Amino acid sequence: MALITAPTPLATLAERYDQVRAFTRRLAAPLAIEDYVIQTMEDVSPTKWHLAHTTWFFETFVLSPHLEGYRPCHPQYAYLFNSYYIQAGERHCRDRRGYLSRPTVEEVYAYRTYVDEHMQVLLNHPDEALQAVIAPLVEIGLHHEQQHQELLVTDIKHVLSVNPLRPVYRADLTALGTPEEAPPLAWLSLAEGTYTVGHEGSGFHYDNEAPRHTRYLHEAQIASRLVTNAEYLAFMADGGYQRPELWLSAGWATVQERGWTEPFYWERHDDGWQLFTMGGLQPVPLHAPVCHLSYFEADAYARWAGMRLPTEGEWEVAMHLHGPEVSTATEANMVEHDALQPVPLMAAPSGRLHQGYGDVWEWTRSQYDPYPGYAPAPGALGEYNGKFMCNQFVLRGGSCATSYTHIRPTYRNFFPPDSCWQFTGLRLARDV
Repeated sequence: MALITAPTPLATLAERYDQVRAFTRRLAAPLAIEDYVIQTMEDVSPTKWHLAHTTWFFETFVLSPHLEGYRPCHPQYAYLFNSYYIQAGERHCRDRRGYLSRPTVEEVYAYRTYVDEHMQVLLNHPDEALQAVIAPLVEIGLHHEQQHQELLVTDIKHVLSVNPLRPVYRADLTALGTPEEAPPLAWLSLAEGTYTVGHEGSGFHYDNEAPRHTRYLHEAQIASRLVTNAEYLAFMADGGYQRPELWLSAGWATVQERGWTEPFYWERHDDGWQLFTMGGLQPVPLHAPVCHLSYFEADAYARWAGMRLPTEGEWEVAMHLHGPEVSTATEANMVEHDALQPVPLMAAPSGRLHQGYGDVWEWTRSQYDPYPGYAPAPGALGEYNGKFMCNQFVLRGGSCATSYTHIRPTYRNFFPPDSCWQFTGLRLARDV
């Protein structure tokens, strides 16, 4: 079951809208109706809610203000499917989204169809001035939907994982390669000096990727590839989860409170470690990138290895100096690759940074804070990023559930340090 290809940047806005919206439906298609409605923890939203919330976004920020005579599909959907946009109105409780047996899945799909039909009317409107106004709103709406496509995948993985029947999302996912060993880890140099980072150019970016600014970096080196499961197993075998000297204080408290002894989705069986994947349980693939690590675990591993995590500035500069062009993200293990889990690195030409796009979001040691001169956009859309700049760490590079049309070297993802249900891993760095 190959997934639909990602929207091409050369498509018209109306074509791209159709492609992105269709891709969301394709991601949900393997699910049973019962799968759509479950919420297994506060961070996980039901699939039905993702389908409705992304639709609410277009209805609220594009159709209602800009399509003359538009009437919302249902008077209470704005309350049910707003997420955290305080200026957009009252919201249903985040941790109670799984309580909503109604509207039904069928009604939510009807809601999507209703909004899609009206969006096509608006996107094909002949008024050029109107098109200039709505184009940036539709653009952010499409990228917002692509973020929720990734969340849909990671959230349904959690939903299926807690079911004792161990159901699979799809049994036909692309098989992993099985190299005998991972390519040797090499070190790529970053010279001391000042570098310019942040987004430039006319392409889409979120407000937190700007303004472009200068950063000073000390001389350092960054690893050529991601840390593997085999390497992380060595950390575990050396008592990594029992050694408080390796952990940040908050991390050690979390380990004790939650009883962590292995990465999220790992299970100890009589025949060894098993990993729950979108294709069900399988033996932990030794040479694939380790995944579903919290910041605390990534930081502890780096300390154990005598290294550290890179800063986000180091990561971005390394991608510009040693990494692939963003156009080659189509070759990376992203959602279009159709594996939906990290895959082993099969070859690694020397002198290059590998796995920079896809596989796992890479934790950096950088706190999520505003760039110099940053100012959020006015209105409710200004709540998209800026108000979360507290108690979070930055991740870079995208994952196996990210679309290649959604990633770029300046993209700043962010999560609290104890989060591990996303596809998150690490790359090492060291001082010189």
